[in-house]
Amino acid sequence: MRKRVYACLAALLVLLVAACGKTATSGTEDEIKIGAIFSASGGAAPLGKPEMETVKMLVEQWNKQGGIDGKKIKLIAYDDKSNQNEAVLSTKKLIEQDKVTALIGGTISGNSLAMIPLIEKAGIPYISLAASKQIVNPSDGSSRHWTFKTAQGDDIVIQKLLSFLKEKGWTSIAWLNVANAYGTSGHSEFAHYAPEYGVKAVIEEEFEATVDDAKAMLTRVKKANPQAIVVWGTAQESAVVTKNIRELGIDVPIIESHGVGTKSFIDLAGEAANGVILPAGRILVADQLPDSDPQKETLLTYKEQFEKTYNYEPTTFGGHAWDAFHLLMNAIKEGKTDKENIREALEKTTDFVGISGVFRMSKDDHTGLDADSLVMVQIQDGKFVLAED
Repeated sequence: MRKRVYACLAALLVLLVAACGKTATSGTEDEIKIGAIFSASGGAAPLGKPEMETVKMLVEQWNKQGGIDGKKIKLIAYDDKSNQNEAVLSTKKLIEQDKVTALIGGTISGNSLAMIPLIEKAGIPYISLAASKQIVNPSDGSSRHWTFKTAQGDDIVIQKLLSFLKEKGWTSIAWLNVANAYGTSGHSEFAHYAPEYGVKAVIEEEFEATVDDAKAMLTRVKKANPQAIVVWGTAQESAVVTKNIRELGIDVPIIESHGVGTKSFIDLAGEAANGVILPAGRILVADQLPDSDPQKETLLTYKEQFEKTYNYEPTTFGGHAWDAFHLLMNAIKEGKTDKENIREALEKTTDFVGISGVFRMSKDDHTGLDADSLVMVQIQDGKFVLAED
């Protein structure tokens, strides 16, 4: 009798273990894990915070609508605190512990570049939000099999900027860039393309991402007597340099990179921001676009949804995240959860109307944007205004 009781208990235990096992695995079968890394705090927070918030908003929207083929999207997002080491550690965790299907993020170029070796080795579809051309086209000629990006490459932005300088006749300029991967990549592209546009730098300088006073550098710039000053950095450090330019009474046009395309830059630079010109995505001037613009409806919808959710205006950086998320969702719809199929679907993206532009990717182009995705924008009375027809 006792043997029969033990046998029944053992059988019951086996059934319970099996049931628990089914419950544990069915949860993963009913969801798609997406990893994300943003600089939501630290020096790059003006870029990374709207990226993080955009993706969280979109995940909620998609899950309310049933996710993908009935599977809910599970977002596992980390804040790298604008720190390269944190970005690498978060990447490692997403791949090895969280076992995500794909990954988006990498707010700034240095962090994205540091993340890529782990991603390429693991074979994970990855969409970066940073600008450096090196992210998808390394200077050593190697290829990126798994890496894509949604921000316009600095090679494209530089050509837009140089075309504008040439048109205005501002061909003797001061070039100032932040001393990090974003700044040095921009400088490299400037040096490459400037002769083609007849533009030359009468002085070139670097400033740190942590700069709090650039007056010594700018005193040298003032003596060089440029027709215009190009400041290539992101919101926080560029705001310091811009304020110092005006405080020293240097009264020449200031042209900045797309890295300042956020209201945070205007708030940080104050009155000195007025008059600044930059190449940027259309989201900053969405309501000023003609109705014939193919992006206008998409831009206004995103703008309305973001402002309703977070009570502040979206940025070009949040737009890069919007693009990355939708490109990835479309690829997962096409490739299911097979990583290589997802990668191939991303590579075949054609005429996707996004926030940063109309994307046309290929095997040789893992960004899919050209100079037409940018417009020249000027800051007037604390607002972004379209500076071209």
